[in-house]
Amino acid sequence: MKEFEKKIQQDFVDALKKGDTKVVDVLRMLKSSIQNKKVEKGKDASLSEDDYIVLLRRMIKQRKEAAEQYEAVGVRDRAEQERAEVSILEKYLPEQLSEEQILQLAKKIIEETGAKGISDLGKVMGKLMPHVKGKADGATVRNVVERLLR
Repeated sequence: MKEFEKKIQQDFVDALKKGDTKVVDVLRMLKSSIQNKKVEKGKDASLSEDDYIVLLRRMIKQRKEAAEQYEAVGVRDRAEQERAEVSILEKYLPEQLSEEQILQLAKKIIEETGAKGISDLGKVMGKLMPHVKGKADGATVRNVVERLLR
């Protein structure tokens, strides 16, 4: 997935040239996280598309949680900064499925598996997640499936 890293590097250089410090800072963090992940995987390791997606989702989740915490204690400017970082990072995720698309896929899987109730949630999720991996947040998928199985 060298293309992913090339894209980040190009965007980083472009942001430097434009003087966009917010983007530069976020991409610098992202590049650092990628490097740390490579070191963690071992010498000469390369990352898969799934590795990048997991890394991005983790960074996004951390920033969303931080924004909520800042909002809870009334530090709105920091909360907005965290949300701005989320919007920059989300640009590097694959195109996300809409809730309607998830709903259609979930209905199809429920029909295929013969799921009848909430007790079949695990069976449905197990079949559905490979279809939406990287394209939808797991919590969103779970909420859709739970609604359909109730």
